[in-house]
Amino acid sequence: MSTKIIKSIYQLFLLIGFILTINSCHDKVKKSDNIDIKKITYPSDVIPFMDKWQILLGDGTRSKDLIDYEKSDFFYVKNDGDTDWVVYKTPNSGITSPNSSNTRTELGEKKRWIPETGGKLTGTLKVQHVSTTGDARVASSYSVVVGQIHSDEGHENEPLKIFYKKFPGHKKGSVFWNYEINTEGDNSGRFDFSTAVWGYDRSVVGTSPDIYPEEPEDGIALGEEFSYEVNVYEGVMYLTFTSVGHKTVKFIKNLLKSDFSKKEDIPQQVLTTYASKREVGVERENAYAGEKQFFKQGAYNQANGKSTKSETYNGDIAKQYENGSYAEVWFKEGTLGEGIQITTEND
Repeated sequence: MSTKIIKSIYQLFLLIGFILTINSCHDKVKKSDNIDIKKITYPSDVIPFMDKWQILLGDGTRSKDLIDYEKSDFFYVKNDGDTDWVVYKTPNSGITSPNSSNTRTELGEKKRWIPETGGKLTGTLKVQHVSTTGDARVASSYSVVVGQIHSDEGHENEPLKIFYKKFPGHKKGSVFWNYEINTEGDNSGRFDFSTAVWGYDRSVVGTSPDIYPEEPEDGIALGEEFSYEVNVYEGVMYLTFTSVGHKTVKFIKNLLKSDFSKKEDIPQQVLTTYASKREVGVERENAYAGEKQFFKQGAYNQANGKSTKSETYNGDIAKQYENGSYAEVWFKEGTLGEGIQITTEND
């Protein structure tokens, strides 16, 4: 074989080797690119009912389209090593709704319904943080609302607010729910009646700005999971609260017939909480009958610089997050739908 032919064969092998090397490098780049590209997990991937909600965030941002939507530091997904959670985070001071001093990163149901037709909301959550500053004598200090029914007409009162509250230095906090009367006449005499689930109701407060009551023995710790079910059917609200290691607790409240329509019906808890501040009113006899309602879910921070005297760092959100002046709630499950009939053993 001539030297010329050998040389040509050698050059051909070199060319083939060069092409194979280039292809191999290209494949490695493609594979590396695929590894580096991280798929974003959105809240709507974790809890797929987001199409039924709109949201108000703690910086005043609003959105009506929550599919593939997130906003860092307020509404996003975090994994705790086992589970994806939807995070709702909001500072003590930010931009909020016109009629409130409290910030929120909170879903608001798009649909409206009346108690007679009803609806159902569930959630499984853990509260990760509440404000560490406030006045212990003020009932809303150190607390966050994690679920609501809100009226959309009349006085726009709230037949349900579900709270989590933990005093500084305590390991365990309280879960309780408030019913706000749909006040007869003007709304100046309105009040909330509070019922404990685990721990205390809202009426248990400190004796001075920084002296707290005893820690509740049956309370819920930060980071401890619990679930609630709110089922309104034919004007009656059925509440169920569950948590591993705690007794399941259930309540029934008629939203069409008031328990507080006469002065003598007003509980002592209410008189003790409100009477020294202002006159306490009564509720209209048919309560919330026929009045448009909607559900809310997330983190409605009850700490602010006004009523609870909580630290706000002049509204600087980054400083508030750095120094414990915020509320943070994680949900891993939730449903929203029609109210269902409750059957009992006697039915």
